Amino acid sequence: MNIHEYQAKSILKQNGVTIQEGIVVSSPNEAVSAAKELQKLTGTSWWVIKAQIHAGGRGKGGGVKLAKSLDEVKEIAGQIIGMQLVTPQTGPSGKQVHKVLVAQDVYYPGPVEKEEFYMSILLDRRTEKNVVMYSPDGGVDIEEVAATRPDRIFREPIDPALGILPFQTRRIAYNLGLSGKAASEMTRFVKSLYQSYLSCDASLFEINPVLKTTDEKILAVDAKVNIDDNALYRHPEIAAMRDISEEDAAEVEAGKNDLNFVKLDGNVGCMVNGAGLAMATMDIIKLSGGDPANFLDVGGGANAQTVEAGLKIILSDENVKAVLINIFGGIVRCDRVANGVVEAYKKLGNINVPVIVRLQGTNAQEGKNVIDNSGLKVYSAITLEEAAVLVKSLVN
Repeated sequence: MNIHEYQAKSILKQNGVTIQEGIVVSSPNEAVSAAKELQKLTGTSWWVIKAQIHAGGRGKGGGVKLAKSLDEVKEIAGQIIGMQLVTPQTGPSGKQVHKVLVAQDVYYPGPVEKEEFYMSILLDRRTEKNVVMYSPDGGVDIEEVAATRPDRIFREPIDPALGILPFQTRRIAYNLGLSGKAASEMTRFVKSLYQSYLSCDASLFEINPVLKTTDEKILAVDAKVNIDDNALYRHPEIAAMRDISEEDAAEVEAGKNDLNFVKLDGNVGCMVNGAGLAMATMDIIKLSGGDPANFLDVGGGANAQTVEAGLKIILSDENVKAVLINIFGGIVRCDRVANGVVEAYKKLGNINVPVIVRLQGTNAQEGKNVIDNSGLKVYSAITLEEAAVLVKSLVN
């Protein structure tokens, strides 16, 4: 589950990480009030207005702007709230902005030069360890740095049994070129950041940039956090942060029906039971000349209700030109799935794309007979080759 920047920063602050202070608002007038409050709390006289959407690259799309007066705060907040913000991560349709974060300006003049760093914590499944990934080149696309200057990307593996150790935090500060007060601040920052990551069962904590201010403080200017969905039952306060308006509507609907669904960009919808079979099904679709429109795993207990819900979600995508249902009857009987398909087809009605049902396993032939004798525009197959041929002929 993704959360907004302001929510991520609240988790960081709770765990002792120094952050760029800010107040989230949903109207220009609220933005002015927030700016005045921040001025009292931090002494700032300039403010940064930041769009709150689940996507990076907001500044490139005009979603992050500096305001040098209260009038500008109101004007800029009015421009950003309600806009359709397009960034490299939103796609061409963009996302509508409902809230902005009014934040203190932390790029003030001082005795030393400011510096920006990149830092993230995530799980390295290959080594079965958490890893702190960091770079002296913050504030830019880390993918570009990794591609052009991989020597500027550092990794610090963390043994989960030991946690992050003092010598590791010192090494991170050294590799970032810090010394004195700034190095001490960075070691504390890294330790608190790692605690934040552990405290909420996150799968990713990304801070870009981590800023060394002109008075040698270390703080998080931005924050991108992803929480492991499987751990949300342990964190009801974080689960409550979920913003459904930022998520794909089809994926939200799938979640309500306990379906594992990921939307893709193709033209053939697929419904399967089992992740491995889903991958094989997508391969079949590609080999037949089509492109998968989704990943949809209905699980081992497929029935009329799950099939109906899955079909409805798949058919909501106007790009879908055909649907392939590929079921292995191990736990569930194929004839029962076939009856569920027929029942769901009749309930939904007005299905204008061909539906191909491939059944294999327990009672596969009986299931095929149910499909063939239904009188509906549903095509049956038993082998993968038959399914591939049907997909190719019907899509093309």
